Amino acid sequence: MRILFSGIFLLFLVTSQAQEMTAAKLFQIIEKEADTVKINGNSYQFLFNDAMLVCVYDENANRMRIISPIIEREKIGEEELLNALVANFHSALDVKYALSDEILWSVYIHPLKELSEPQVIDAIQQVYAAAITFGSSYSSTNLVFPGNTKKVEKPKPEKKLNKT
Repeated sequence: MRILFSGIFLLFLVTSQAQEMTAAKLFQIIEKEADTVKINGNSYQFLFNDAMLVCVYDENANRMRIISPIIEREKIGEEELLNALVANFHSALDVKYALSDEILWSVYIHPLKELSEPQVIDAIQQVYAAAITFGSSYSSTNLVFPGNTKKVEKPKPEKKLNKT
């Protein structure tokens, strides 16, 4: 019994330490995945497959975000915004589309310390995918949750019959 308890405690200790993400570890992961990285205060700006992403973190608040700007709000219509909202429910899994400062973003938000390296890598890939699929499949992975995933389409003008 004592050996079992010691084994469980050791497993807990190793697991809890393995997920203590820090800003330094986060930088190392991003540096490994990105094409280029610039440090600016508490953020890392980086290129991933020629797309600009930013990781903003706050160790005191235990929060981090990986974001990518997609398009200015004035350049899209209501149809695209509604499609992004539908995608937030069905196809933009861990990433969401969000509007801030009149820019539409692909956003991943998570507690910092609880992140694992595979989660950071997956987050980068999903933020990138959601950004580049905006306007088409609006998806961050190949997975889609079931339900009404129909995109909003502009109503087609009524055809008028010619009366002669």
